[in-house]
Amino acid sequence: MADYVTNSKAYFDYEILETIEAGLVLEGHEVKSIKTGKASIKGSYVKILHDPASAKASAGEAYLIGATISPYQPANTPKDYDPQRSRKLLLSKKEISTLIGTSQAHGLTLVPLKIYDKKGRLKLLVGIARGKKKYDKRETIKRKDIQRAKERGTFEE
Repeated sequence: MADYVTNSKAYFDYEILETIEAGLVLEGHEVKSIKTGKASIKGSYVKILHDPASAKASAGEAYLIGATISPYQPANTPKDYDPQRSRKLLLSKKEISTLIGTSQAHGLTLVPLKIYDKKGRLKLLVGIARGKKKYDKRETIKRKDIQRAKERGTFEE
């Protein structure tokens, strides 16, 4: 499995509690663009939208919002192409209902972690996350600094 896009900032800003794999609805040139590394999921999030008028109001649909996928070949890209459009995620009704339940009940966030290849298909790893406080972030930085110093052999207690 090749990782094409990762959201390293998500691991710093959030405490990841659980992950779910989702498929992405993409156009052909978007797939090529992701595979060449012209995509970013920093600052993006997953949102579940329900249509109250619909008969399927209980489940809703999941969307990736705020991800940027640059054109693969700018000269050949459709004129109406929006690099930051919302992209539908392919999840089962059961997965969507559990996401709705956990995110609303516990005040958690749905954060995209990485886009990778699995058996020729692009998948998005979605993390159910809790936001870190400022002191938690400082603790993470401190642990990383201590680990780096230990690896160098300059760490003194």
